[in-house]
Amino acid sequence: MSGADKPWGVRMPLFRTGQVVATPGALRTLEQAGVNPMDLLTRHVLGDFGDMCEEDREANRQAVALGGRVLSSYAIGAGVIATKVWIITEWDRSSTTVLLPSDY
Repeated sequence: MSGADKPWGVRMPLFRTGQVVATPGALRTLEQAGVNPMDLLTRHVLGDFGDMCEEDREANRQAVALGGRVLSSYAIGAGVIATKVWIITEWDRSSTTVLLPSDY
C-alpha cells in the first residue's frame, strides 16, 4: 500500500530523523515568518523536499532508498525578506538539523 493509498490520506515517514536540532538563526527566522518548524520537518520526512531541482530531488530519493544524506530547502517569506531554511538528515539517520544556509 503506497502512502497515497492509505486510509484518510495518512502517509508514513520515508526515513527516521534521529535527534532533531535547530540553529538559533533558523528558529528566529521561522518564528518571525510565522512558520512552525514541525510543519517543515513533516514535509521533509514525507518526501516533499521543497525548492529543489529535479536532479537534487532524485539524489534525495536515492539517499532515502540507499542510506545517504537527505537535504530539503524551503523558501520562507517573500520579496526582499525571503530566505531559505534547510533541513539536513545525516546519512546514518542519527540527527536532523534545521538551519539557514549561512549556518552551514
